[in-house]
Amino acid sequence: MSVVVIAPNGQVRVIYSDDLAPVMSAVGEVTIRRASHVEPATAGGGWFADMAPVGGPVLGVEFEGRTIGFPTRKEALDAEVDWLVQHGLPVPA
Repeated sequence: MSVVVIAPNGQVRVIYSDDLAPVMSAVGEVTIRRASHVEPATAGGGWFADMAPVGGPVLGVEFEGRTIGFPTRKEALDAEVDWLVQHGLPVPA
């Protein structure tokens, strides 16, 4: 799934996908910036999506009042994309 946001000033923001690479190279100057970090938990407890580059939280699964890692990397990546879309593809600081 490709997600594209066009700002009122004409700036285009996308969640990078290899499928978009040919289009991106055809539109002119492209800057790629990391919006988050999807990393394994240090204690082997799954995967977290750290949204700090865009001022967001660390995403994981809530379990018994605490946040633990997603069971799979794909689940963390899906949560990362969902969060970015829900927040209008914020620009990393």
